[in-house]
Amino acid sequence: MRSSTSLCTIVLPALNEEAVAEKAASAILSAFELRNVEIVFVDDGSTDGTWDKVKKLSKENPRIRGVRFTRNFGKEGAIRAGLEAANGECAIVMDSDLQFPPKTAVEMFDLWAKGNALIIEGVKIHRQAENPFYKMFSAMFYGILSRLAGMDLQNSSDFKLLDRQAIELFKKMPERQSFFRAITCWSGMKTERCHFMVEPRAGGKTKWSGIKLVKYAINNITSYTTLPMQMVTFAGLFFLAFAVVLTAQTLFMKITGKAAGGFTTVIVLLLVIGSILMISLGLIGIYIAKIYDEIKFRPRFVVSEIAGEEARKDGSGPDREFLDILSGRKPRDY
Repeated sequence: MRSSTSLCTIVLPALNEEAVAEKAASAILSAFELRNVEIVFVDDGSTDGTWDKVKKLSKENPRIRGVRFTRNFGKEGAIRAGLEAANGECAIVMDSDLQFPPKTAVEMFDLWAKGNALIIEGVKIHRQAENPFYKMFSAMFYGILSRLAGMDLQNSSDFKLLDRQAIELFKKMPERQSFFRAITCWSGMKTERCHFMVEPRAGGKTKWSGIKLVKYAINNITSYTTLPMQMVTFAGLFFLAFAVVLTAQTLFMKITGKAAGGFTTVIVLLLVIGSILMISLGLIGIYIAKIYDEIKFRPRFVVSEIAGEEARKDGSGPDREFLDILSGRKPRDY
């Protein structure tokens, strides 16, 4: 039964966030002061002192727990691990740099507690000092994905609240390469929106680069639509029609004695057709690579250490059953 006393899990993926870990925990606990909340940090292979901060926070406050990966497995894996570790009737995924305001997280929780929506989606209405390149790339990416996959993801983010029912659905999805913000849209579950203004980072630096953004876009577009593969067929049909017209024109010119030297034309056609073939092979290769990654069925992440309540079950260290659950080797019963 939903109420303002229901337990809410805050999932915080963290990569080299030593400078903001304590600020994030303090700000969230302060915002949820009158509510039942727990925080799960997921250290995604940080190389600074992030994990030391998390362990310190978990010792000081029983409402804070932590999961540490053996290396960097990516934000999608961190979100997955956080939701696997969540004990709450609902869970909110946030960034640990406090760009997603804790006060908005409280609004999302209250909206969930009073209504019957299974997902509360945070929608950006403004972004402080956004990089023009990132803004343009983001708009182009979501525009392409929306048209190809039929999902409206404009101004969407990973800032979402998931009801326990939505969490269980997400955990049952077997794909190795997931796209969290699109999966919630794909599910079709009753969703409400909560608008917020993106705040400046509380500290540290962004982990996204131009190359990472391009790889992220390609992976997620090919995860939710096969239209690029179909475009290869369309391109083939177009060039078939072009070849028929060009053949007819060439024969006509030959018969009428008006044929000219065609060396330049041949070179241009070879270059164009060769480019189309290479691009087509590249698209096919992307999808084959995704199939290859999926059928290996490797764990989405590997956990090396946990901190907090679960780690203290036997008084000595990480609970092995919990590590198996988080690594995907054993299902979790609720």
